[in-house]
Amino acid sequence: MSCSCDSGKLQPFESGLAQLVNAASSVQETEVVELQDALGRVLARDVRSTLAVPPADNSAMDGYAVSYKDLAEGKVFQISQRVAAGHQATAFAQGTAVRLFTGSEIPAGADTVIMQEEARLEGTGVRFVGQPCKGDHIRRAGQDINIGDQVIMQGTVLAPQHLGVLASIGVADVSVYRRLRVAVLNTGDELVMPGMPCPRGKIYNSNFFTLSGLLSRLGCDVWTPGIVKDTPEATQQALAKAAGNADLILSSGGVSVGEEDHVKSAVEALGSLSLWRLAIKPGKPLAFG
Repeated sequence: MSCSCDSGKLQPFESGLAQLVNAASSVQETEVVELQDALGRVLARDVRSTLAVPPADNSAMDGYAVSYKDLAEGKVFQISQRVAAGHQATAFAQGTAVRLFTGSEIPAGADTVIMQEEARLEGTGVRFVGQPCKGDHIRRAGQDINIGDQVIMQGTVLAPQHLGVLASIGVADVSVYRRLRVAVLNTGDELVMPGMPCPRGKIYNSNFFTLSGLLSRLGCDVWTPGIVKDTPEATQQALAKAAGNADLILSSGGVSVGEEDHVKSAVEALGSLSLWRLAIKPGKPLAFG
């Protein structure tokens, strides 16, 4: 097939970039992954909460829960029970105080928490100083998240804080878009891989590690057929194989005008080329097809 781009004209960088962006299509296939494996993945559907956070009224302080109407200056309250975080309270006895800790559930009937810094123990009882307000230091059920709330939107790239929110509502796995698969082709008879002998005339393949590192950091799955030899046949075979294994092929080398530059002609032979040569240096012979 013939090249559909104007090979005699250099594209401005901005219009070349716009052409690349406009040609992109998003991956639609989804998969379910465990929450611990979801970091950096793109959420495929909205997540709504099926429970409240916190699930019940609880104390924001270490202190004592009382009924506000029972408060009177100088009164000594008997401590009727001790409720640690993670344990259920028993029935609240009116006129008493309940020893609480941060995160402890508020017993039904108590409506105010007085922090321990404003409490004075007297024998088996406790007296309070200061002037609390009704409802002080209570975190209400659903204060952070209510049942039915949308907590994370589709399309969100999941960061550590998102995983924490999902865990707080009991989500163990999430639906995400599958990762973009990118084939990285490095062409050139001069290339050898690090760790192998590098005789005269050869250089180590640094481009692969730079490109695959950038792609991995973006959350892509990277595939490579290995170093592609400088022949039309090898280049076409590598492109055809990559097209069957990846959503996108990213190559380095082979699109200039040298006799050993075969990528451009191979793309034209297998498909079509829509962009070639940008008005930038270095990078003028960039091609897209």
